[in-house]
Amino acid sequence: MPDDPFTTGITLTPRVDRYGLITVKMCRYSVPVRFIDRKVTVTLTCDELIVCDASADCAGYHSGHGLLKIDELGYLELDRRGAEMLFHVLNERGEKNSIAVASNEAFTGWSRTFIDPRPCAAIVDRLTFNATLIETGTESYRLARSKANQTKRSS
Repeated sequence: MPDDPFTTGITLTPRVDRYGLITVKMCRYSVPVRFIDRKVTVTLTCDELIVCDASADCAGYHSGHGLLKIDELGYLELDRRGAEMLFHVLNERGEKNSIAVASNEAFTGWSRTFIDPRPCAAIVDRLTFNATLIETGTESYRLARSKANQTKRSS
């Protein structure tokens, strides 16, 4: 591992509006009013958002509160590093906060999503421990609704 600190998130530079708010990924966050009408540096990682001005942290938001919603798990392949990051987030939140996961794929099909079977087994284990599982069937609600709307338009 390198000795220098590094981050796995993205960096943005939004401008603070006249109300002391910044918008990041369609969410609004408050920052100190002394930064109004100035650009700040925002680092967005999988579980926190850090707002800085001239290398000094001025605000930070951690996703430790509320419900974590993961939609369409299984849609994209996750390599070992991505699976490890997801496991880290689930592990940190699992005992303290609620997690809701939606997937059109059964657990048996998750081996196609996670390239390495070990993190896949660990993630399934973490998600199902003390969990309430709700199976709604194999048909996609969005697909069924789109087909119904298309049938209405064509008639």
